[in-house]
Amino acid sequence: MKSKLHHIVERIEYTRRYETRYVAEIKHLGLGKFRVLKDADSSILKSKLTSQFKTWDDLWEKQENKRLKETNRVNNNNVAIEKSLEAQNAFKELEDILTHALVFDIIINFSDLKDHTTYPESNPKMFLNDAIKNIPCPVKKPYIDKPDEPEQLNFKPQLNIFDRIFPKGKKKKIEIAKNYFECAFNDWEKKCEQIELQNQQIDKDFHEETENYNSELKKVISKYDWLEKIWIKNKEDFYEKQKQNNLKIDDLEQKYLSKNEQAVLYYCELVLNNSVYPEYFPKDFQLDYNTDSGIIIVEFVLPSLELIPTLKEVRYITTKDELKESHITELQKAKIYDDVIYKITLRTIYELFESDKIDALNSIIFNGWVESINKATGKLVNNCIVSIKVDKSEFENIDLSQVDPKICFKNLKGIGSSKLSNLISIQPIIQIDKSDKRFVGSYDVASEAEGQNLATMFWEDFEHLIRELFEKEFSINGGEVKITQASRDGGVDAVAFDPDPIRGGKIVIQAKRYTNTVGVSAVRDLYGTVINEGATKGILVTTADYGSDAYTFSKDKPLTLLNGSNLLYLLEKHGHKSRIDIKEAKQILKEKM
Repeated sequence: MKSKLHHIVERIEYTRRYETRYVAEIKHLGLGKFRVLKDADSSILKSKLTSQFKTWDDLWEKQENKRLKETNRVNNNNVAIEKSLEAQNAFKELEDILTHALVFDIIINFSDLKDHTTYPESNPKMFLNDAIKNIPCPVKKPYIDKPDEPEQLNFKPQLNIFDRIFPKGKKKKIEIAKNYFECAFNDWEKKCEQIELQNQQIDKDFHEETENYNSELKKVISKYDWLEKIWIKNKEDFYEKQKQNNLKIDDLEQKYLSKNEQAVLYYCELVLNNSVYPEYFPKDFQLDYNTDSGIIIVEFVLPSLELIPTLKEVRYITTKDELKESHITELQKAKIYDDVIYKITLRTIYELFESDKIDALNSIIFNGWVESINKATGKLVNNCIVSIKVDKSEFENIDLSQVDPKICFKNLKGIGSSKLSNLISIQPIIQIDKSDKRFVGSYDVASEAEGQNLATMFWEDFEHLIRELFEKEFSINGGEVKITQASRDGGVDAVAFDPDPIRGGKIVIQAKRYTNTVGVSAVRDLYGTVINEGATKGILVTTADYGSDAYTFSKDKPLTLLNGSNLLYLLEKHGHKSRIDIKEAKQILKEKM
């Protein structure tokens, strides 16, 4: 089979003796070599060609293998250089974690939070003309012209001298001419009638096509009028929603300037959310703020030791044609990890103080948590490994661009083990205060509620039942639940404290022993309570069910709605069986009235 690299031009020559000789001009396109081969026998010439091309192909293959090997060597060397640069950049990124934050303006501008985008959809009326062009426009066919009138035909008889002598011949010719004219006239009339009918059909077809066109035109215009109305409505809704959201930003800014607790927390969350860390780091935290003291508590999830990169360099070994990686030692890894944790701690404190231009923050308490596997038990644990309380006045005198992170942390009286990489758990300096004067003693009623219709239960007993139920639910993770003073005022019936620093926090619980559907107003009240209490979540429990508007309102909010079925399921989960009979409860309540 001829190779794409082979080029052959064959011809026949004749010698002086008039003998035939076969000639082939051959070229190898890869090597750029050229030869002219001749022979008197064509088959022998072909053998010569095959042999010559095989020699050239072998040489070409050696050169190509050498070239590919050299290319692979260059490519592998480039890969090694690229991976080494990536490794160096990864360590550089960790090294610059603290100084990176010092060069950026981290103050949140509330006007930047506003939405100033224009409505993205175009007015559909813009495309009306294109839609109209797609409707076939009627085109009237040209009329068919009538034939010339018979008077223009030559129907006079052709008389000669004999016709004057013989009257009968003349008369006969005149009759023939008349008959010819009559036939021609009749034929003309028929053609005129036919043409008239055809022209009438042309008018009829054009009229029908015009009506269809106008009908389709009206439909298209009506459709685009309807689309434009929807577009206008959506556009108005878009700008109204944008306006309301921007007004909320204005309101939030005013609340922030007045040092409103929730507004300060929201602002601080924005600051920390805008802080850029390596993408493989966890970015999770929880904040708690006290307006009176100006203290903010930061529960921060730190990266685990396993996330620290270890690749130091990649080299290409030419003799073995392989890439060889070299890694930092475990001791070096531990040192980098400790340095990173100290830098994250100082950076977080810096970002919060630096962005605080209304002096809402007097002190910051930073608790750093790490999830890891306990080597002794093999179970996942969540340990606080660093804790520090820093006053703003003290921190402002520190030049973070010049400090040693560990020495600075220790000088600020931060708490942590000598080797943070050991992930030794410490007691945080300050934790969320769970004290509340509204909390009262509680009693268990679940056992007494066995088989009882919960919808007929005394309302205070029902609240204690809910407290007992959720205490069992939250105690699994070390949480606790406290019940508030009985007031029947629609406030907080119980408060749960989940110790998980990220997913937990303060959770308010309301119990509604209802026999009717719970409306959206009760859910709104719960949401307001969650905001006022500074809670992370709200739970509403009822013996009945909720209306669709209640479920709609709770969507995308930190609210959980539990109906009667959910309540019975939770009770059974914790070893208690009760029942809910709304019809029976209504009858009992009716008899008591």
